[in-house]
Amino acid sequence: MSRRIAALTTGALLLVVLGVLGTTLPVPYVAQVPGPTFNTLGDIDGEPIISVEGREPDDVDGNLNLTTVGVSRGGLSLVQAVRGWFDDEVAVVPEDSVYPPDQTDEETRRANREAFLTSEQAAESAALGHLGYPDKVVVKGFAEDSPSEGRLEEGDALETVDGRPTPDLEALDAVLTSIPGGTEVTVEYTRLGEPGRTAITTKPATEREGSLLGVSVIVQPTAPFDVDIQVEDVGGPSAGLMLALGILDLVDDEDLTGGSFVAGTGTIDPEGAVGPIGGITLKMVTARDIGADLFLVPADNCAEALRVEDPGFPLARVATLDDALAALADLAAGRTPETC
Repeated sequence: MSRRIAALTTGALLLVVLGVLGTTLPVPYVAQVPGPTFNTLGDIDGEPIISVEGREPDDVDGNLNLTTVGVSRGGLSLVQAVRGWFDDEVAVVPEDSVYPPDQTDEETRRANREAFLTSEQAAESAALGHLGYPDKVVVKGFAEDSPSEGRLEEGDALETVDGRPTPDLEALDAVLTSIPGGTEVTVEYTRLGEPGRTAITTKPATEREGSLLGVSVIVQPTAPFDVDIQVEDVGGPSAGLMLALGILDLVDDEDLTGGSFVAGTGTIDPEGAVGPIGGITLKMVTARDIGADLFLVPADNCAEALRVEDPGFPLARVATLDDALAALADLAAGRTPETC
Protein backbone atom coordinates (compact mmCIF):
# COMPACT_ATOMS: atom_id res chain seq x y z
CA MET A 1 0.00 0.00 0.00
CA SER A 2 1.41 3.36 -1.01
CA ARG A 3 1.95 6.09 1.56
CA ARG A 4 -0.67 8.23 -0.24
CA ILE A 5 -3.36 5.55 0.03
CA ALA A 6 -2.42 4.89 3.67
CA ALA A 7 -2.78 8.60 4.50
CA LEU A 8 -6.15 8.81 2.75
CA THR A 9 -7.35 5.71 4.56
CA THR A 10 -6.21 7.05 7.93
CA GLY A 11 -7.89 10.41 7.23
CA ALA A 12 -11.15 8.73 6.29
CA LEU A 13 -11.09 6.66 9.45
CA LEU A 14 -10.46 9.77 11.54
CA LEU A 15 -13.41 11.51 9.89
CA VAL A 16 -15.63 8.54 10.68
CA VAL A 17 -14.43 8.49 14.29
CA LEU A 18 -14.95 12.25 14.65
CA GLY A 19 -18.38 11.94 13.08
CA VAL A 20 -19.41 9.24 15.54
CA LEU A 21 -18.01 11.20 18.47
CA GLY A 22 -19.79 14.34 17.27
CA THR A 23 -23.16 12.63 17.44
CA THR A 24 -22.57 11.19 20.91
CA LEU A 25 -20.09 13.42 22.72
CA PRO A 26 -22.02 15.67 25.12
CA VAL A 27 -21.09 19.35 25.38
CA PRO A 28 -21.83 21.76 28.28
CA TYR A 29 -24.55 23.62 26.38
CA VAL A 30 -28.34 23.57 26.29
CA ALA A 31 -30.80 24.53 23.58
CA GLN A 32 -33.40 27.23 24.10
CA VAL A 33 -36.43 27.09 21.78
CA PRO A 34 -39.72 28.98 21.41
CA GLY A 35 -41.95 27.98 24.32
CA PRO A 36 -45.72 27.93 24.87
CA THR A 37 -47.76 31.11 24.91
CA PHE A 38 -50.78 31.96 27.06
CA ASN A 39 -53.49 34.57 26.63
CA THR A 40 -53.68 36.36 29.97
CA LEU A 41 -57.32 37.18 29.19
CA GLY A 42 -58.12 33.51 28.66
CA ASP A 43 -57.89 30.25 30.54
CA ILE A 44 -55.90 27.04 30.83
CA ASP A 45 -57.91 23.81 30.94
CA GLY A 46 -61.05 25.78 31.73
CA GLU A 47 -59.53 27.79 34.60
CA PRO A 48 -59.02 31.52 34.01
CA ILE A 49 -55.42 32.71 34.12
CA ILE A 50 -56.57 35.90 35.87
CA SER A 51 -59.67 35.69 38.03
CA VAL A 52 -61.35 38.57 39.86
CA GLU A 53 -63.33 38.23 43.10
CA GLY A 54 -65.47 41.04 44.51
CA ARG A 55 -66.56 42.55 41.21
CA GLU A 56 -67.67 41.34 37.81
CA PRO A 57 -64.71 41.30 35.41
CA ASP A 58 -65.08 43.27 32.21
CA ASP A 59 -66.11 41.56 29.00
CA VAL A 60 -62.92 41.48 26.94
CA ASP A 61 -62.01 40.64 23.39
CA GLY A 62 -58.66 40.16 21.72
CA ASN A 63 -55.48 38.67 23.14
CA LEU A 64 -52.71 39.76 25.50
CA ASN A 65 -50.35 36.81 25.22
CA LEU A 66 -47.34 36.24 27.44
CA THR A 67 -44.57 34.34 25.67
CA THR A 68 -42.04 31.86 27.03
CA VAL A 69 -38.85 30.02 26.17
CA GLY A 70 -38.41 26.25 26.41
CA VAL A 71 -35.07 24.79 27.53
CA SER A 72 -33.55 21.35 27.02
CA ARG A 73 -31.90 19.73 30.01
CA GLY A 74 -28.38 18.84 28.87
CA GLY A 75 -27.73 16.01 26.48
CA LEU A 76 -26.70 18.18 23.51
CA SER A 77 -24.10 16.52 21.34
CA LEU A 78 -21.42 18.48 19.52
CA VAL A 79 -23.32 18.05 16.24
CA GLN A 80 -26.61 19.18 17.80
CA ALA A 81 -24.91 22.25 19.28
CA VAL A 82 -23.38 23.19 15.92
CA ARG A 83 -26.73 22.75 14.18
CA GLY A 84 -28.37 24.93 16.82
CA TRP A 85 -25.86 27.73 16.28
CA PHE A 86 -27.01 27.95 12.66
CA ASP A 87 -30.75 27.69 13.40
CA ASP A 88 -32.63 30.99 13.86
CA GLU A 89 -35.22 29.23 16.02
CA VAL A 90 -32.72 27.74 18.48
CA ALA A 91 -30.36 29.46 20.91
CA VAL A 92 -27.42 27.42 22.17
CA VAL A 93 -26.23 28.77 25.53
CA PRO A 94 -23.87 27.56 28.27
CA GLU A 95 -25.60 25.05 30.51
CA ASP A 96 -24.53 26.80 33.71
CA SER A 97 -26.24 30.03 32.58
CA VAL A 98 -29.58 28.22 32.83
CA TYR A 99 -28.83 25.53 35.42
CA PRO A 100 -26.39 26.98 38.01
CA PRO A 101 -23.86 24.31 39.01
CA ASP A 102 -24.33 25.06 42.72
CA GLN A 103 -28.06 24.23 42.53
CA THR A 104 -29.96 21.00 42.01
CA ASP A 105 -32.56 20.84 39.24
CA GLU A 106 -35.28 21.08 41.88
CA GLU A 107 -33.68 24.15 43.47
CA THR A 108 -33.42 25.82 40.06
CA ARG A 109 -37.05 25.00 39.27
CA ARG A 110 -38.14 26.36 42.66
CA ALA A 111 -36.14 29.57 42.20
CA ASN A 112 -37.67 30.14 38.76
CA ARG A 113 -41.14 29.54 40.13
CA GLU A 114 -40.54 31.97 43.00
CA ALA A 115 -39.42 34.57 40.47
CA PHE A 116 -42.71 34.08 38.60
CA LEU A 117 -44.77 34.43 41.78
CA THR A 118 -42.89 37.62 42.63
CA SER A 119 -43.67 38.92 39.16
CA GLU A 120 -47.36 38.20 39.82
CA GLN A 121 -47.28 40.44 42.90
CA ALA A 122 -45.43 43.16 41.01
CA ALA A 123 -47.91 42.97 38.13
CA GLU A 124 -50.85 43.34 40.48
CA SER A 125 -49.21 46.26 42.31
CA ALA A 126 -48.35 48.02 39.04
CA ALA A 127 -51.87 47.57 37.65
CA LEU A 128 -53.73 48.65 40.79
CA GLY A 129 -51.29 51.51 41.37
CA HIS A 130 -51.97 52.71 37.83
CA LEU A 131 -55.68 52.77 38.69
CA GLY A 132 -54.97 54.95 41.74
CA TYR A 133 -55.70 52.52 44.55
CA PRO A 134 -53.84 53.37 47.79
CA ASP A 135 -50.98 51.37 49.31
CA LYS A 136 -51.88 49.38 52.42
CA VAL A 137 -50.38 46.60 54.55
CA VAL A 138 -51.86 43.39 53.15
CA VAL A 139 -51.83 39.84 54.55
CA LYS A 140 -50.00 37.48 52.17
CA GLY A 141 -49.73 34.33 54.27
CA PHE A 142 -49.74 32.71 57.70
CA ALA A 143 -47.05 31.23 59.89
CA GLU A 144 -47.39 27.77 61.37
CA ASP A 145 -49.79 27.83 64.35
CA SER A 146 -50.67 31.42 63.52
CA PRO A 147 -53.19 32.98 65.95
CA SER A 148 -54.58 34.95 62.98
CA GLU A 149 -55.47 31.95 60.83
CA GLY A 150 -59.24 31.60 60.60
CA ARG A 151 -59.68 35.22 61.71
CA LEU A 152 -57.88 37.01 58.88
CA GLU A 153 -57.61 36.00 55.23
CA GLU A 154 -54.99 36.46 52.56
CA GLY A 155 -55.65 39.78 50.87
CA ASP A 156 -57.00 41.50 54.00
CA ALA A 157 -55.70 45.05 54.40
CA LEU A 158 -54.73 45.77 58.02
CA GLU A 159 -56.18 49.12 59.06
CA THR A 160 -55.59 49.22 62.84
CA VAL A 161 -54.16 47.00 65.59
CA ASP A 162 -55.21 47.68 69.18
CA GLY A 163 -56.91 50.87 68.00
CA ARG A 164 -53.76 52.29 66.38
CA PRO A 165 -53.51 52.85 62.60
CA THR A 166 -51.12 50.61 60.64
CA PRO A 167 -50.72 52.37 57.26
CA ASP A 168 -47.24 50.97 56.63
CA LEU A 169 -44.79 48.33 57.86
CA GLU A 170 -43.03 50.70 60.25
CA ALA A 171 -46.31 51.59 61.99
CA LEU A 172 -47.35 47.93 62.24
CA ASP A 173 -43.97 46.95 63.68
CA ALA A 174 -44.10 49.80 66.21
CA VAL A 175 -47.56 48.78 67.41
CA LEU A 176 -46.68 45.09 67.78
CA THR A 177 -43.39 45.86 69.52
CA SER A 178 -45.26 47.80 72.19
CA ILE A 179 -47.73 44.98 72.93
CA PRO A 180 -46.69 42.09 75.23
CA GLY A 181 -47.03 38.60 73.79
CA GLY A 182 -50.26 36.84 74.74
CA THR A 183 -52.32 40.04 74.63
CA GLU A 184 -55.76 39.99 73.01
CA VAL A 185 -55.97 42.83 70.52
CA THR A 186 -58.65 44.06 68.16
CA VAL A 187 -57.59 44.10 64.50
CA GLU A 188 -59.58 46.17 62.04
CA TYR A 189 -59.21 45.23 58.38
CA THR A 190 -60.72 45.73 54.95
CA ARG A 191 -61.71 42.68 52.91
CA LEU A 192 -62.86 43.12 49.29
CA GLY A 193 -63.74 46.72 50.10
CA GLU A 194 -65.79 45.88 53.19
CA PRO A 195 -64.60 46.77 56.73
CA GLY A 196 -64.28 44.08 59.39
CA ARG A 197 -62.80 43.50 62.82
CA THR A 198 -61.65 40.52 64.83
CA ALA A 199 -60.00 39.72 68.18
CA ILE A 200 -56.59 37.98 68.05
CA THR A 201 -54.43 36.81 70.94
CA THR A 202 -50.86 37.60 69.90
CA LYS A 203 -47.85 35.31 70.22
CA PRO A 204 -44.65 36.44 71.95
CA ALA A 205 -41.97 37.67 69.53
CA THR A 206 -38.72 35.68 69.66
CA GLU A 207 -36.25 38.03 67.94
CA ARG A 208 -37.45 41.32 69.42
CA GLU A 209 -39.73 42.62 72.14
CA GLY A 210 -43.48 42.55 71.83
CA SER A 211 -45.96 40.46 69.87
CA LEU A 212 -46.57 38.66 66.62
CA LEU A 213 -49.78 38.24 64.66
CA GLY A 214 -48.30 35.27 62.84
CA VAL A 215 -48.82 36.70 59.35
CA SER A 216 -46.57 37.65 56.46
CA VAL A 217 -47.46 40.98 54.92
CA ILE A 218 -46.67 43.14 51.91
CA VAL A 219 -47.34 46.78 51.15
CA GLN A 220 -49.25 47.11 47.89
CA PRO A 221 -52.16 49.00 46.34
CA THR A 222 -55.44 47.61 47.63
CA ALA A 223 -58.69 47.55 45.68
CA PRO A 224 -62.25 46.56 46.67
CA PHE A 225 -61.74 43.31 44.78
CA ASP A 226 -59.18 40.52 44.74
CA VAL A 227 -57.06 39.37 41.80
CA ASP A 228 -55.76 35.81 41.53
CA ILE A 229 -53.32 34.57 38.88
CA GLN A 230 -52.92 30.91 38.00
CA VAL A 231 -50.29 29.83 35.47
CA GLU A 232 -48.63 26.54 36.34
CA ASP A 233 -45.30 25.33 34.97
CA VAL A 234 -44.06 28.81 34.04
CA GLY A 235 -40.98 30.20 35.73
CA GLY A 236 -39.03 33.43 35.75
CA PRO A 237 -40.16 37.05 35.94
CA SER A 238 -40.65 37.84 32.24
CA ALA A 239 -44.47 37.54 32.24
CA GLY A 240 -44.92 40.55 34.53
CA LEU A 241 -45.80 43.14 31.87
CA MET A 242 -48.40 40.98 30.12
CA LEU A 243 -50.00 39.98 33.44
CA ALA A 244 -50.30 43.65 34.46
CA LEU A 245 -51.98 44.45 31.14
CA GLY A 246 -54.31 41.48 31.55
CA ILE A 247 -55.38 42.70 35.00
CA LEU A 248 -56.04 46.20 33.68
CA ASP A 249 -58.12 44.92 30.77
CA LEU A 250 -60.28 42.89 33.16
CA VAL A 251 -60.88 45.53 35.85
CA ASP A 252 -60.62 48.87 34.05
CA ASP A 253 -63.52 50.11 31.95
CA GLU A 254 -61.37 50.65 28.85
CA ASP A 255 -60.89 47.94 26.21
CA LEU A 256 -57.12 47.72 25.75
CA THR A 257 -56.85 45.58 22.62
CA GLY A 258 -59.81 46.56 20.46
CA GLY A 259 -60.01 42.90 19.49
CA SER A 260 -56.39 42.77 18.28
CA PHE A 261 -53.92 39.98 18.95
CA VAL A 262 -51.10 41.41 21.04
CA ALA A 263 -48.14 39.42 22.37
CA GLY A 264 -45.17 40.54 24.39
CA THR A 265 -42.79 40.05 27.24
CA GLY A 266 -40.93 41.98 29.93
CA THR A 267 -40.43 42.11 33.67
CA ILE A 268 -42.29 44.74 35.65
CA ASP A 269 -41.76 46.30 39.06
CA PRO A 270 -44.48 47.61 41.39
CA GLU A 271 -43.97 51.15 40.04
CA GLY A 272 -44.56 50.00 36.46
CA ALA A 273 -40.98 50.02 35.10
CA VAL A 274 -40.47 47.37 32.42
CA GLY A 275 -37.19 45.44 32.38
CA PRO A 276 -35.33 43.27 29.84
CA ILE A 277 -35.62 39.51 29.50
CA GLY A 278 -33.81 36.63 27.80
CA GLY A 279 -34.77 34.84 24.61
CA ILE A 280 -36.50 37.78 22.93
CA THR A 281 -36.02 36.49 19.39
CA LEU A 282 -37.37 33.05 20.31
CA LYS A 283 -40.46 34.66 21.83
CA MET A 284 -40.92 36.63 18.61
CA VAL A 285 -40.99 33.32 16.71
CA THR A 286 -43.90 32.18 18.88
CA ALA A 287 -45.70 35.50 18.36
CA ARG A 288 -45.28 35.20 14.60
CA ASP A 289 -46.59 31.64 14.62
CA ILE A 290 -49.78 32.63 16.47
CA GLY A 291 -50.44 35.59 14.18
CA ALA A 292 -49.80 38.49 16.56
CA ASP A 293 -50.62 42.00 15.31
CA LEU A 294 -48.15 43.68 17.66
CA PHE A 295 -45.27 42.59 19.88
CA LEU A 296 -44.36 44.54 23.03
CA VAL A 297 -40.57 44.66 23.45
CA PRO A 298 -38.78 45.88 26.59
CA ALA A 299 -36.75 48.95 25.61
CA ASP A 300 -33.46 47.30 26.61
CA ASN A 301 -34.20 44.35 24.30
CA CYS A 302 -34.86 46.48 21.21
CA ALA A 303 -31.36 46.20 19.71
CA GLU A 304 -31.52 42.40 19.86
CA ALA A 305 -35.08 42.28 18.53
CA LEU A 306 -34.17 44.44 15.54
CA ARG A 307 -31.68 41.82 14.34
CA VAL A 308 -34.66 39.73 13.19
CA GLU A 309 -35.46 40.57 9.59
CA ASP A 310 -39.16 41.11 8.89
CA PRO A 311 -40.61 39.65 12.14
CA GLY A 312 -44.14 39.95 10.76
CA PHE A 313 -45.46 42.65 13.11
CA PRO A 314 -44.46 46.04 14.57
CA LEU A 315 -42.12 45.96 17.57
CA ALA A 316 -43.45 48.41 20.16
CA ARG A 317 -40.74 49.79 22.43
CA VAL A 318 -41.87 49.85 26.08
CA ALA A 319 -39.93 51.07 29.09
CA THR A 320 -42.95 51.48 31.38
CA LEU A 321 -46.49 50.22 31.79
CA ASP A 322 -47.67 53.59 30.47
CA ASP A 323 -45.63 53.02 27.30
CA ALA A 324 -47.37 49.67 26.79
CA LEU A 325 -50.79 51.24 27.28
CA ALA A 326 -49.93 53.99 24.80
CA ALA A 327 -48.85 51.37 22.24
CA LEU A 328 -52.15 49.51 22.67
CA ALA A 329 -54.12 52.76 22.32
CA ASP A 330 -52.24 53.57 19.12
CA LEU A 331 -52.93 50.10 17.72
CA ALA A 332 -56.65 50.33 18.54
CA ALA A 333 -56.84 53.77 16.90
CA GLY A 334 -55.04 52.64 13.74
CA ARG A 335 -51.90 54.59 14.54
CA THR A 336 -48.34 53.24 14.46
CA PRO A 337 -47.00 52.75 18.01
CA GLU A 338 -43.55 53.98 18.97
CA THR A 339 -41.33 51.22 17.67
CA CYS A 340 -37.85 49.95 18.43
